[in-house]
Amino acid sequence: MEVRESTGVQARTNNGMIRPQSFRVVAGPCTVESYEQFEASARAVKEAGFSYVRGGAFKPRTSPYSFQGLGVEGLRIMSGVAGDLGLKVVTEIMDPADIDVVMEHAQILQIGTRNMHNFSLLKRVGSAIKGSKEHGVILKRGFAATVEEWILAAEYITSSGGDNVVLCERGIRTFEPSTRFTLDLSAVIVAKRLSELPVIVDPSHAAGRRDLVVPLSKAAVAAEADGLLVESHHEPREALCDGEQALPVEDLMTLRETLSPFASAMGRRVI
Repeated sequence: MEVRESTGVQARTNNGMIRPQSFRVVAGPCTVESYEQFEASARAVKEAGFSYVRGGAFKPRTSPYSFQGLGVEGLRIMSGVAGDLGLKVVTEIMDPADIDVVMEHAQILQIGTRNMHNFSLLKRVGSAIKGSKEHGVILKRGFAATVEEWILAAEYITSSGGDNVVLCERGIRTFEPSTRFTLDLSAVIVAKRLSELPVIVDPSHAAGRRDLVVPLSKAAVAAEADGLLVESHHEPREALCDGEQALPVEDLMTLRETLSPFASAMGRRVI
């Protein structure tokens, strides 16, 4: 794959999610379970000093019997709560038919690892956000995708007109069973060398355990990542989805202070 020359310009997106010399933290629960649950978790994100909240309304699950999310009702809850708190919404999209309703309620459309190769979805999303100064896309790396395949998937979006694209490394399948996946931080560096797209890291899905989320977040800063997509929940033990990897409120509250010295050493500021 041809290596593109770096412009020396710090990563940024036109919608302001990624800013020069900044390290963006997006936090929130894996799934919207109820108004009360999301409002409490989003309020913790706000009080921790972050301005983007994440949450799943359409949830791809390995088992068809697992909780699949609240759908459109979940989107309404997210946008209502986020609007009241002055937060922006990041949520996953799975079906091209949902693009309009997701864009109505969220600023950042997340395309998950299972859909990285869904080229019809990538092209439809690229066309939908074309020219938008408000919307953007987070494209997660497939858990068996090479860096080249990941970047080419992003180019399905950009070649369709969507230029507000952020790559997200979320761990790949390896033989190592002590973590859910293996966080591939070398891929963050390689992706930033091969493209001019910002790259963020999801330590929650990579580790699958909350005790590793903060150490991996520090490592992400050192690996030149542009931010984090991290799971948090006001009551992780009661979460309907992935509670074992969600940061509790007390850890989310100290995340900024924990990461700030590392970000400062890299010439960045945690936002």
